[in-house]
Amino acid sequence: MNESMTAATTSSNASSATQTRRPWWRSIGPGLLTACVVIGPGSILTSSQVGAESGYSKMWVVFAAVIFMLAYVKMASRLGAVTGRSTLDLVAERAGRWLAVMIGVSVFLIAALYQSGNNLGVHTALNEVSIMAVDAAENNLGIETGLKEHLPFRYWTVVFNALAILFVFGFHNLYSALEKLMMVLVAVMLGAFAINLAFARPDPATIWKEMIPRGGMSEFSLPLLGLVGTTFVIPAAFYQSYLVRFKGWTVRDLRTGLTDARVSALIMCVITLMIMITAAAVLRGKELANAADVANQLRPLFGDAGKLIFCLGLFAAAFSSFIINSMIGGFLLADSFHAGSMPRDRVPRVLTAAVLLTGMGMALFILSRDVKPVFAIVAAQAATVLAAPLLAATLLWLSNLKSVMGEYRNDWLTNVVGATGLLAVIGFAIHIAVNRMLPEIQRMLE
Repeated sequence: MNESMTAATTSSNASSATQTRRPWWRSIGPGLLTACVVIGPGSILTSSQVGAESGYSKMWVVFAAVIFMLAYVKMASRLGAVTGRSTLDLVAERAGRWLAVMIGVSVFLIAALYQSGNNLGVHTALNEVSIMAVDAAENNLGIETGLKEHLPFRYWTVVFNALAILFVFGFHNLYSALEKLMMVLVAVMLGAFAINLAFARPDPATIWKEMIPRGGMSEFSLPLLGLVGTTFVIPAAFYQSYLVRFKGWTVRDLRTGLTDARVSALIMCVITLMIMITAAAVLRGKELANAADVANQLRPLFGDAGKLIFCLGLFAAAFSSFIINSMIGGFLLADSFHAGSMPRDRVPRVLTAAVLLTGMGMALFILSRDVKPVFAIVAAQAATVLAAPLLAATLLWLSNLKSVMGEYRNDWLTNVVGATGLLAVIGFAIHIAVNRMLPEIQRMLE
């Protein structure tokens, strides 16, 4: 019997060693999905705006935001692997179901109301490609067909929401299918934005000269604050604890989870910097109101090929965050009411479809009326003000509880970075409340 126990122990250690020594590219998964949420149409636009407005001088903001994001992704990953339980169940057990419901409802509102941005990103990318195809056909034929004014481009959003809902309900192993799809879309993003960067040909000496902060660090413009908000995305970090459980990782996979979190942070950083550097090199001083402006400004500089490649990257970014963002809202709301938290559960999938349909409806309304849904924007901002600090504080609290994490509680460095990140989230929430929500509410009342 002793020999059997020794053999079993040796086998277990060998298995554990094999897991920790696996190649880095086999140690990614949950973090990849988290990166897909962060790199969406909003982050593409804000990083382009910051590059066009400030050149290379604000690259340090990307590094800071990614470091904060890495700390919280690491906390969530360890929390999911060590406990093997849903995070909102832990919250309900230790603080009360009311807090879990508050978090779930707030995140659902954020996901549902901001999902319109992902719909508009898909619409913009496909619309621009369709217009280019019509232009090419008209140039070849030597006539004006008028198709650009009459084709129902806005209905692309309906098609892709239908595909997303079929994807959510169509796979028994939803996580595995999602991971494979995101790997393809991340590869497309990396390739597309790298090619655009090669077109831009930035001067390395100028980048090095401008990227080192030299005063003016307190001057935070609206696009710069937007860049922080679209890179340091607390709901996405919070959801990492769920993705780790979907992957099946346990305490033995903590080293794998750390590698996964680092690769995730690297992907966020590289893609954001590539977009920012491209804009700083070729779009400096230009006004960029939306992603279509970025694409249209690139066309005279890079030609049709450059614009097409940018639109391909934009589509991959929009559609990748399209599904994951909806799952964050749907799964957290379901879990807050103890109605399921795993991909095989029906209620989280139904609520994910509800997020998708809400975002589609808002996007169609914006496209048909060409107006901003002010009430929805204010509601989403209000949910962000409430949820972001609450989510950050909850992760920091749970990952330091001995009764939850045991010997795997946060180290001092993670706590220092996490506390600094929490202060940044609180400051960002105050900024949204004072400088964006209140003016909008005043205009609505007037």
